[in-house]
Amino acid sequence: MTKVHPNAIASDTPQSQIPPVVTTNRCPLVLTVWKKSLLFNCKGFTVYDSNGNLVFRVDNYTSGNKAEIVLMDASGHSLLTIRRKRLSLLDNWLIYDGETTVKPLFTVTKHVTFLNTKSIAHVTTPGSKTQKPLYDIEGSYAQRACAVYDEKRRCVAEIKRKETIKGVKFGGDVFSLIVQPEIDPTVAMALVVVLDQMFV
Repeated sequence: MTKVHPNAIASDTPQSQIPPVVTTNRCPLVLTVWKKSLLFNCKGFTVYDSNGNLVFRVDNYTSGNKAEIVLMDASGHSLLTIRRKRLSLLDNWLIYDGETTVKPLFTVTKHVTFLNTKSIAHVTTPGSKTQKPLYDIEGSYAQRACAVYDEKRRCVAEIKRKETIKGVKFGGDVFSLIVQPEIDPTVAMALVVVLDQMFV
């Protein structure tokens, strides 16, 4: 079977020795997302780079949709907290910095319309005076075929089905996240987590 799991990182590895999650030379960062927790009996995600280094992880201790999800780095440090907005008529999710739940960085709203549109969700900045989305997400998450567009309609991130070297496609639990330099990879992965809650 093709190797999916990332290279092991010891829990006592200093933060400075953990490979940084950055794009270099204006080239896209290609991540492999595995919808599987590193912990036994948990649900979540394991994300690694093209060298097999673990870069992100999500470990949910309860099954089903969770009201609060924490996106962590390879060593388990909290990067972003994703929380479903309570008492909302729409499917809204808030993204906070670290483990805080004060002053969200972004709001992600599931796009609900009867019009024929490709948009499935949009990202806004809370408190923004303009209603123009910061990011617009189009495509089908269920098919693992999505694109994230910024305000200038540039494709800044894509979700695609992952193929092996011989062209055989993995199942829906293993897919690629292609991140352009115009978006923070941590934010792009947080959007994947939100989409998974909205559409699975």
